[in-house]
Amino acid sequence: MIPFVRTIFPFLFLLVAILLSFGAGFSIGKDQAALVPIEGVSNIDLGKPTGADFSLFWDAWRTVQEQYVARGELNFQDMIYGAISGMVSSLEDPYTVFLNPEDSKRFSEDVSGVFEGVGMEIGIRQKQLRVISPLEGTPAQKAGLRPGDRILKINDTSTENMTVEKAVSLIRGPKGTNVTFSILREGWNESKEFTIERAVIQVPSLKWELKEGNIAYVKLNQFSAKAGRDFAKAAGEILASSAKKIVLDLRNNPGGYLEVSQDIAGWFLAKGSAVVIEDFGKEGKQQVYQARGNPVFVSYPMVVLINEGSASASEILAGALRDGRGITLIGEKSFGKGSVQELKELKDRSALKVTVAKWLTPKGESISDKGLEPDIVVKMDEKDVDEKRDPQLEKALEVVGDL
Repeated sequence: MIPFVRTIFPFLFLLVAILLSFGAGFSIGKDQAALVPIEGVSNIDLGKPTGADFSLFWDAWRTVQEQYVARGELNFQDMIYGAISGMVSSLEDPYTVFLNPEDSKRFSEDVSGVFEGVGMEIGIRQKQLRVISPLEGTPAQKAGLRPGDRILKINDTSTENMTVEKAVSLIRGPKGTNVTFSILREGWNESKEFTIERAVIQVPSLKWELKEGNIAYVKLNQFSAKAGRDFAKAAGEILASSAKKIVLDLRNNPGGYLEVSQDIAGWFLAKGSAVVIEDFGKEGKQQVYQARGNPVFVSYPMVVLINEGSASASEILAGALRDGRGITLIGEKSFGKGSVQELKELKDRSALKVTVAKWLTPKGESISDKGLEPDIVVKMDEKDVDEKRDPQLEKALEVVGDL
């Protein structure tokens, strides 16, 4: 378990239940105030922020504890989990969440690249539950789900005003069982149903192959904990091959660890080059993350593929390569996830994933909510997908071939 790590997933994988957790006590300010003891709860002096009447919480708690019809069956820890869930929801930031110990463990497993579920990532965009990205080789991808798909129903339950936490709880289930989605896609006049069988998902962080004799095509699926090591291995193989140019494919890559994107950028950018600027908002504080490692590909001509499923760490890497080396981005506009989360493990092995900053490309461009615009726009339509054509990759090979 990683006690404190910086992550930049646009949201947790579908397979992570985002039930919220809360420790035995917490600090929310400097002014101290004694609270009336509550049976079954660790009663310590809690901080009280200026202008907030925290006694309202305890009044409500006491009322439930004393008057609720099934008060003998109350689970105090679950009640606290629910309370912190409401507090976090009031922030209206879909990326700031609490994870109980079980779901914190699942999150760590998911970013390791092995998990159980349908294999896609979801998030809220324009108040609608959407597919951010189906992961490479998973049931969700094989079923034909695509980035940007709107999820109208999960089984028979409408997703209107549904939280991602609730959606995750409906979608998760034992491998071999089915879950049905009602999907509306841009250009469709009506929704269609997709029934997908859950499975154990093992997503390779990357794959590469030689194309046209001297072009290394590298498909990076996610910035998981092992992606840095896997990329180093692939780099050695590319250097030993006849490859002289690179196509880096970040399509449908939902992100991962900031540090991994920083390490991978170091293979392509001069050491010390800016990878991303972390902006802490009103405080005016900024931190520049620099490329590190061995820049053995800094002189290789290359292009980068992006689409709507390219998010967070993918956008950081793509933006750094365009700003730092003028590398051409090809495909469709990226997702637009421009905030950074820190994951801190709490004492009961629950965890808080909290938005701490926004990030900017090295030239100061904010990607939040608007994404990266490609230099060369190439669309993929339904016919391309059905007939297994890839005009975006074809264009990338053409462009890099002329460099």
